[in-house]
Amino acid sequence: MRIFGDSISGNCLKVKWTADRLGLAYEWIETDILKGESRTPAFLAVNPAGQVPTVVLDDGRSLAQSNAIILHLAEASDLIPADAYERAKMFEWLFWEQYSHEPYIAVARFQVRYLGTSPAELEPKIVERGRAALQRLEGALATQDYLVADRLSLADIALVAYTRVAWEGGFELSEYPKVQDWIWRVEQALGIAGGGGLPWARRAAKPEP
Repeated sequence: MRIFGDSISGNCLKVKWTADRLGLAYEWIETDILKGESRTPAFLAVNPAGQVPTVVLDDGRSLAQSNAIILHLAEASDLIPADAYERAKMFEWLFWEQYSHEPYIAVARFQVRYLGTSPAELEPKIVERGRAALQRLEGALATQDYLVADRLSLADIALVAYTRVAWEGGFELSEYPKVQDWIWRVEQALGIAGGGGLPWARRAAKPEP
């Protein structure tokens, strides 16, 4: 399997982390979106939408859209709940991530870190909805360690990708202690602890029973 991805992209990294968690063999092909490498004729022949991540499976078929990819890779694994309702809740988070989280958290981060925009210059709607997304996560994690069935699932992998670097877009993660704890737990589970330049030294421990 070949994974075309840009290492600055949370959407691409969630595919890498899923493959690594499942022990899947792959070739990572770094594709720099800032240099237009996803718009070349060669890449467009693989994915006409010109977007990363894109995977080319062992049988030559290609697949795009990060959450579609991780769902395919994790089929029949413990990253997808077996219970029908819990599986639907996981889907609920995946859909929410792309509609109500990524368009604000990831966009703010891209504009601030890669385009040089000051956080104060961000469109107010982006900031407002980004904070609302973080508060939604804070509430969901108030009584459980993970987002679905209190164990690691694709919902956590999808949402941690940009949440862990939300501070790069001007969001103050210290305002969301449950989210901070969850980021640490998911990073530990995926073996990526310390990545993303997390700006706090606090480390979570599961509460005593």
